[in-house]
Amino acid sequence: MIGRSETRLGYAILSLGAVIALLPVIGVVLLALNSSTNAIGGFPSVSSLHPANLGHVWTEAAFGPALKASAIITGLTVVISLVVSIPAGYAFATMRFRGRSLIFYLMLIGLLVPLEAVVIPLYFDLRHVGLVDNYWGVVLPDSALSVAFGSFWMRAFFLSTPRSLIEAARLDGAGALETLVRLLLPLARPHILTMAVLVFVWTWNDFLLPLVMLSGSTIQTAPISLVFFQSQHTTDIVGLAGAALLTAAPVIAVYVLLQRNFVRGMLAGAVKG
Repeated sequence: MIGRSETRLGYAILSLGAVIALLPVIGVVLLALNSSTNAIGGFPSVSSLHPANLGHVWTEAAFGPALKASAIITGLTVVISLVVSIPAGYAFATMRFRGRSLIFYLMLIGLLVPLEAVVIPLYFDLRHVGLVDNYWGVVLPDSALSVAFGSFWMRAFFLSTPRSLIEAARLDGAGALETLVRLLLPLARPHILTMAVLVFVWTWNDFLLPLVMLSGSTIQTAPISLVFFQSQHTTDIVGLAGAALLTAAPVIAVYVLLQRNFVRGMLAGAVKG
């Protein structure tokens, strides 16, 4: 039984942690909206804010096309990862077929091999089939890397689902696909949304793969535009803060909108009653 004093102590620790985590974010936001003279030294002032700073950075760094490219690549990657990972995890968890364990562990190798080790041969392979300097040159490799994690993630959920539910559905005449769609997917919603958020964050923040695969085109993702802007404005502290804020804003928005399901998905299965 947790007493009132322990509850208050827990809230106090959590509040302190929240303040420590939010202070740098608040500092970057205020810095991005301040004038260059007020931004030098100390914590940024709230007395004189200039929202037009973000508009200047947006135009100067061409963030519009960059955010559009990142949105297209990230959206396609998330959709493909979900469409492939969910049935793959379901098959690995509930079906018996030859080579199941071997295929599953081969997929897990994708979680162990660093991208830096394969990006150069991957570039030449994709160039040979005409898949570089366009969106698919980034979407397909990112999706392949995400499917390895997604299959592992969804398999863990389907293994934790009571076997009696699946057997009852089959006794009622439901096939494998119907059992997945009508019975298990509603239960798996927090896990699916958690996986979607993780894939979204990883793909949106990816820098190396777009840099290599899009090197011969005019397509730039948001992280690449941020780096180019930084190289051209090394002394513009306010501009750099604004560019970082614009780059991180979509990730923050997605997490805030889905944070309840994200936390539920992360904690589900951690405690069994």
